[in-house]
Amino acid sequence: MNDVLDVVLRLVAVLVAFLVLPLVVGQAEHKVMAHMQGRLGPMYAGGFHGWAQLVADGVKFAQKEDIVPAEADRKVFQLAPAVALLPYLVVLIAIPVGPHGFVGQALDAGLVFVLAVMGVGVLGSLMAGWASANKYSLLGGLRTAAQLMAYELPLLLTAASVAMAAGTVSLPGIVSAYHWWWTPWQLVGAVVFFTAGLAELQRPPFDMPVADSEIIFGAYTEYTGLRFALFLLAEYAGIVVLCALTAVLFLGGWHGPWAGSVGWLWTLVKTGLLAFVVIWLRVSYPRLREDQLQKLAWTVLIPLSLAQIALTGVVKVVIS
Repeated sequence: MNDVLDVVLRLVAVLVAFLVLPLVVGQAEHKVMAHMQGRLGPMYAGGFHGWAQLVADGVKFAQKEDIVPAEADRKVFQLAPAVALLPYLVVLIAIPVGPHGFVGQALDAGLVFVLAVMGVGVLGSLMAGWASANKYSLLGGLRTAAQLMAYELPLLLTAASVAMAAGTVSLPGIVSAYHWWWTPWQLVGAVVFFTAGLAELQRPPFDMPVADSEIIFGAYTEYTGLRFALFLLAEYAGIVVLCALTAVLFLGGWHGPWAGSVGWLWTLVKTGLLAFVVIWLRVSYPRLREDQLQKLAWTVLIPLSLAQIALTGVVKVVIS
């Protein structure tokens, strides 16, 4: 009975985090962009500091009509938002937040599981682009596919270097193996992993598949109301997952002062700081051209990720 209750409590905690943290990131993006770019609008809804802006956005999406194009593949069109969103819920189950089993479900191959499931979320964009019966949407879906092929490789290679360093593919095991010198040693891998993750999430400056100045809004052009809101929620959930995974792999996860009692807080703080970096990059850098995006992946990130694996191998040999 106690085991069943423990499982239920863990699942409830993961579900609450899945529902709350992406909304917090979305609200933070409104505020950070408002300050950095002088956008006054998000500062007024609800009075003090525009606290009700997120509520206003939710009401707006709920009131919009749900439209499905007449020529669309109706089932695939309607399923795409769920395919884009739900993998991030599954991933959160395997990400350790604190020590002493503070995780939804500890998996022996947690890193492999997380990376495999994260790749499924991109299929939502591909499904939306193909099923919309819209040329702009199809172009957005094709750009998503090209971006996935280019940036999945450096993402996996840098994650593999961390697994090599820790000697395990268990996420709690990777955090437990962390030492203070890990971050400088894996710094290049951390930057490559984070950059490749942003590209897979189609976040600026890697938002070519949703380039509004070129293809309206890419794969999501024909979506309205709550279905469109689900794609936005998937984007913010992806930010939470990427930042949490980066914190776990490269920044020591729950490691910090008094980690035994407040380790979960350190994980959340590191995740929050990385989420701020994601928002800051959106505000600060222009969108890349498609050729620049591909060149960055194939001529910069992939060689750097291979160099990181080579360095990890040399260091492991020297240490052993």
